[in-house]
Amino acid sequence: MAENSAMHLLAEMEPVLNDGVYVFSLLPPDTDLCHFLARLPSSPLASFREEEGTTVVLAEEIARAHHLPILFRAAWITLKIQSELTAIGLTAAFASALSAAGISCNVIAACHHDHIFVPLASAERALAVLCHVQQVTRAARLATGVESHGTAG
Repeated sequence: MAENSAMHLLAEMEPVLNDGVYVFSLLPPDTDLCHFLARLPSSPLASFREEEGTTVVLAEEIARAHHLPILFRAAWITLKIQSELTAIGLTAAFASALSAAGISCNVIAACHHDHIFVPLASAERALAVLCHVQQVTRAARLATGVESHGTAG
């Protein structure tokens, strides 16, 4: 069952650094997305269509093999807790913590987990910041008598 309490989500989240280098790339607005996707060895992690073109998030080696422009090289961190899409405060809390550490982030909320893309050079620091947020929030919950229910997800 998905959770929507920000304090619970922060206390129980398990940030995991995924292997690989991922990139954000932009396809021109007139790109036939079905044709483009058929040429790839695997699907992009994400895509989003805007007036100016379609942003795709995919493994760097695939982007380079297909001569796609690389706009942002990133490490991919998954928060291993099943959060509701309507949860309030989770994204703001971890984005604020990363911002305070001088780390930019691009967030994709999927149906089961939140996915955070940070600059490649900041991956380990970002993971440490997220783990610190989890530990501090868990300690605060325990200090106020709010018990953890185990990791969801």
